[in-house]
Amino acid sequence: MGGVSGERDPGLQPERTRLAWRRTTLSSTVAAVLAVKAALHGGASAAGITVCALCCALWLAFLLLAQHRIRVLASTAAPPALPARHATAAVLCAVATAVCAAALIV
Repeated sequence: MGGVSGERDPGLQPERTRLAWRRTTLSSTVAAVLAVKAALHGGASAAGITVCALCCALWLAFLLLAQHRIRVLASTAAPPALPARHATAAVLCAVATAVCAAALIV
């Protein structure tokens, strides 16, 4: 193959996955900040503050899950698969954040 080895570099996939977790965390941060802005725009209401607090709590939960996964990816050469409960929690946090954002807009 003209000097190109047929072996895959095992460090590339964990690095791409780590970067994807960071991008998703950044997107979640932007969504949480926009939710706070939407909740406080035009006067704060009790319902808006409650939904905003829930959105921030979901953001924090997702941040903790992402940081844990990033640490696992960085700690070993062959990281284990993401446990099903962590994947489920990450998906639930993302969906619930989207629902909270929709509730703030409507």
